[in-house]
Amino acid sequence: MRPSRLIPIVMAALVATGCAHTSAPNGTTAARRNPTTAAPPANLDSLAYERRIAAPATAQAQPQPRPHAQPPITGTAMQARAQAVMPIVGQTRSQPAYALDTGDKLRIVVFGQEGLSNSYFVDAAGQVTIPLIGAVTARGLTTQQLARAVAAKLRAGFVREPHVAIEIETYRPFFILGEVIQPGQYPYVPNMTVETAVAIAGGFTPRAYRYDVKIDRPASGATVRSRASVPLLTRVMPGDTIVIKERWF
Repeated sequence: MRPSRLIPIVMAALVATGCAHTSAPNGTTAARRNPTTAAPPANLDSLAYERRIAAPATAQAQPQPRPHAQPPITGTAMQARAQAVMPIVGQTRSQPAYALDTGDKLRIVVFGQEGLSNSYFVDAAGQVTIPLIGAVTARGLTTQQLARAVAAKLRAGFVREPHVAIEIETYRPFFILGEVIQPGQYPYVPNMTVETAVAIAGGFTPRAYRYDVKIDRPASGATVRSRASVPLLTRVMPGDTIVIKERWF
């Protein structure tokens, strides 16, 4: 066959092949020419990767409940705790009530009775002498107990409904002897200790033995006194006599 006859056949075949590619509705050539009209197939690997990345972020964004959450402490619970602790604190810090004795100066007030309200001393016999009712025993009593005793005597024929209040104006003094700068008698200061008493007396002398301090104190309101060795932080009471010994070397 002659070459001149083959050329028209080849050209016709090429034209037919190009028309077939152009007319394909879902072909790859049309998709490449119009990328906006047909979306590419989804990539499964990329979708799985995106899901693995998004899952922890979503779980972290969600609030997690607090395990074993305790209810808030209300005012009632706090008050119950305070009431449970208060008896323990009271037992460790409680001090015996102050007992009156000779040398104490009291302020006795009878409401509505100006002639009876005045300052009174506890005398050597341990009594307080008040107009109308006479002597009332005060030694060994607290101010509340003495107030009830005075009210009872006033109610016995002088005042119908007496209201009595008593406070201590001046405590009886304490005494400090031995190796201090200025031994002698000093006014009592509430809640004072042996160390405080030594400071009031000017401090220790160079010969003072600080590890064997003795206190003389009346025993149970009687005239008999007891002596005991005490540390420096021992509480001092009115009427006590503190003795500081001398060291030998």
